[in-house]
Amino acid sequence: MTSRSANRRTVLAAAVAVAASAGAAPTALAADARTGGTTGAPHTGRPPRPGRPGKAGHVEFHDWASRRDWAAGEADGTRVRSGRRPGIVLGNPAGTTSYTDPHTGRKADWEYATWTSPRHTCAVPASEAIASWNAHTPEGTWIRVELRGSYSDGGHTPWYTMGIWTSGDGDDVPRRTSVGSQKDGKSTIYTDTFALDDPSTGLRLRSYRLRLTLYRAPGSRTTPTVWRAGAMCSDVPDRFEVPASEPGLGRAVELKVPRYSQEIHKGQYPEYDNGGEAWCSPTSSQMIIEYWGRRPSAEDLAWVDPDYADPQVCHAARYTFDYRYEGCGNWPFNGAYASTYRDMNAVVTRMNSLNEAEELVAAGIPLITSQSFLESELDGAGYGTSGHLMTVIGFTASGDVIANDPNSPDDPSVRHVYQRRQFENIWLRTKRKNADGKVVGGTGGICYLYFPTKPTGAQRRVLRKHGVC
Repeated sequence: MTSRSANRRTVLAAAVAVAASAGAAPTALAADARTGGTTGAPHTGRPPRPGRPGKAGHVEFHDWASRRDWAAGEADGTRVRSGRRPGIVLGNPAGTTSYTDPHTGRKADWEYATWTSPRHTCAVPASEAIASWNAHTPEGTWIRVELRGSYSDGGHTPWYTMGIWTSGDGDDVPRRTSVGSQKDGKSTIYTDTFALDDPSTGLRLRSYRLRLTLYRAPGSRTTPTVWRAGAMCSDVPDRFEVPASEPGLGRAVELKVPRYSQEIHKGQYPEYDNGGEAWCSPTSSQMIIEYWGRRPSAEDLAWVDPDYADPQVCHAARYTFDYRYEGCGNWPFNGAYASTYRDMNAVVTRMNSLNEAEELVAAGIPLITSQSFLESELDGAGYGTSGHLMTVIGFTASGDVIANDPNSPDDPSVRHVYQRRQFENIWLRTKRKNADGKVVGGTGGICYLYFPTKPTGAQRRVLRKHGVC
């Protein structure tokens, strides 16, 4: 664990402790503690628990992706681009603005245009929300994604920045970044996650709008394109244990997903958080991107040291790196990176149960899951972590989880079989005890779903069950 990550987790853990001692429910800080970790490292969060509207009623994913969706929004300088993959582009700019990059100090002027979604009423009055988006940002272009919510008490949030995104990493664009110090006394943005400060009061996020701002250099004819934008809202009770599930559709299914180790990159590219355990998220993302038949070109990889194995993992780390978070574990940034590949979609959401993961795997869709645990809580892992991403690629005949776990010494050893009951609990729970016996948070079933623009019928049906596709 890098010292930067450790310091950040320590600060957030202290905030949770203060809230708990005051009798308030600890707020969701998991978004700032998601890289691979060591045994006993504090996981600083209490994300809400998963569910599905119409079933458990604890999570909803909603997005805008069709031509009709884009036409329903408020456009100020944007226009809808039709075709096989509809989206919004920068048409006649609404104006010009200046932006000073906090990471480089460079100040530049940019033409911009905006698109604002219709107000979406949450099927789940929520304590937490995470936005995700799919976009193409050619050289000299970038986007900002914002969320403004209405509370159940009639109040409203400010326009919160959920991410400043570009697929580039050169001097022609600002640095890709989350935005700090966003709060209004009722809610706070933790890296990429909107969270109520004290859910125990009964206050909830009732509805929200997303605003997309597209930028380009003045006088340019180049434009970003946004194909998909949405948000996951969720709210469920705290729990150390989740109900045990019975094996379902995914038994005796194993998807052929490439195996990549994060550990063989230890010490590589300190400017992108030094490889090793800090790269669990981009390593997992790269495995699933390649499962779908996409990968960076030789030209894309020309910048990587030729002595490094699996250069595409280095590439994924660089282009998911959040310059404020100082790491590659920003959840929506990983999804946005995946969507830069040909005809790929990506969303960040939550699952309600391991059975839902089985349904996805049975349809041919692997998941990237986020979990935290002590070494004693997951037999066969050989480590504990304050937050770690791995891929669920299948289930044994008895229902145990087959995972490509990047926290492995080399590529061949990445495949693991984990006990079903242990895995579902460390992934879906919302509270746990760390090595010091302190109560800290769990991720509550967070996962990334990557899928092609033309899924099979079975894939489309299961995605629709989760509000996607």
